Amino acid sequence: MASKPARSIAAWAAVFLGLTFSGLALALEWNLQPAASQLAAEIQDLHEYVMFLCTAIFVGVFGFMFWSVYAHRKSKGHQAEEFHENTTVEMLWTVIPAIILVIIAWPATRVVVAQKDTTAADLTIKVTGIQWKWAYDYLKGEGEGISLISTLATSREQIEGRQAKGEHYLLEVDNELVVPVNRKIRVITTAADVIHSWWVPAFGAKQDAIPGFLRDTWFRADKTGVFRGQCAELCGKEHGFMPVVVRVVSQEDYSKWVGDKKRALVVQADGPNKKWSPEDLKARGEKVYAANCVACHQASGKGMPPAFPPLDGSKIATGAKPEHIDMVLNGKPNTAMAAFGKQLSDTEIAAVISYERNSWGNKAGEVQPAEVKARRK
Repeated sequence: MASKPARSIAAWAAVFLGLTFSGLALALEWNLQPAASQLAAEIQDLHEYVMFLCTAIFVGVFGFMFWSVYAHRKSKGHQAEEFHENTTVEMLWTVIPAIILVIIAWPATRVVVAQKDTTAADLTIKVTGIQWKWAYDYLKGEGEGISLISTLATSREQIEGRQAKGEHYLLEVDNELVVPVNRKIRVITTAADVIHSWWVPAFGAKQDAIPGFLRDTWFRADKTGVFRGQCAELCGKEHGFMPVVVRVVSQEDYSKWVGDKKRALVVQADGPNKKWSPEDLKARGEKVYAANCVACHQASGKGMPPAFPPLDGSKIATGAKPEHIDMVLNGKPNTAMAAFGKQLSDTEIAAVISYERNSWGNKAGEVQPAEVKARRK
């Protein structure tokens, strides 16, 4: 009978240790993302350094406090000390925190200064936050002149729970930002509508994108691969659907990508004078609509009134062409309707308008790219 409690205690000890190590393993999974740049590694080192320092201060202060309360308790006959304006105590609680602040500020300042050093960049990319996507313009270095729009690629079926969620649910895009490994990349951020924030944790890169302002940050990836981030500033209804995906490749693969991309852009450059058939316009417009309009106006065209009006049977989609073109080109002030004039080509705008005017219950005729070009201001 005497052996049973011992086995029980041992069993409970084993369970406790198992849970402890299991909890530790889970806690490690919730740590910062593995660093993919020297700057991110320095940020993680600083984080761990400060956390250990805070833990040591916590243990020291509370340990001393608990010991003082226990060793000088009333039951042992201790009397409370009465003193006022103790110079030694006041000097200690002033000098010691000052020393701690210096110990923290010295390495922190070094990291912050390094984060702000955007000089001598090999490649400069302008990043524009748009509700709810990212526009990338390669401004300087190999790839100069390339522009692309990066939009969430996760299907609406997954988002609405009608399909199993993929491995990179809400963290996948149609056009990734491609950069070469071991090259300093300067990122200039701005926004077209509201405040966004471009953030890739693995690079230690995070910068707000503010309308009317240009701000910059940088990163230098030291390994190839795909790295994912998100908009880190609450920017509206689709804020959670605005991922950042950066593909880091070798210099050889990057040069090949630049060449392929420029050739593709030449092939895809649609002359505004080309005459399109209604069927081709509607087919292309359906893809543009799915990438840019479906989140607000819905696949059914019914919208989500009053914030997002329906297109099925609307006065805009069934009315005069110039008003419809102007709405898509220039947006509508003080509403969620963004201006797509700088985001889409004349052909893409003509296609999506044609799709809207000839889908659901609408039958209002197509719009040609030349008509869009004529309405641009």
